[in-house]
Amino acid sequence: MILKEDIWTLIGDYLQQNSLFPVDITISKENDIEVTIDSFGRVDIANCVAISKIIEQGFDRESEDYSLTVTSAGLDQAFKVFEQYKKFLNKDVEVVLKNGRKQTGLLTRATEEEIELTFYKLEKIEGKKKKEKIEVVSIFPLSDIKSTKPFINFK
Repeated sequence: MILKEDIWTLIGDYLQQNSLFPVDITISKENDIEVTIDSFGRVDIANCVAISKIIEQGFDRESEDYSLTVTSAGLDQAFKVFEQYKKFLNKDVEVVLKNGRKQTGLLTRATEEEIELTFYKLEKIEGKKKKEKIEVVSIFPLSDIKSTKPFINFK
């Protein structure tokens, strides 16, 4: 049986040498393995192919009988590791809190305990007829966050 730890050990040096970081490994009951990687720069197909070859050299397909997919983290996927928060500093993200509230904003700070978002909202100002756009800076503990993912604005 192939273990996640064994795969991370096999590809760890390659990830480090190529400025990549691990995001996730899933192994199904049928031995379908999916390795997800990311980078502060870009992940290209050559990285995925190289990692696939390293894993295939480390495990015998005949005795283990597995399928393998190596992929980069998608823009539609929620963050799984802290490095992804660091990668998206000063970029727009969508945060879904455990209480169901959603907030979109600029990720301005990230620590292992919390993140800071800057966003704008319309608020009634005393003495004025129209609502005005005001800047809001909010801190969200990671323990209150259900998911965070990149926000892509098509406007």
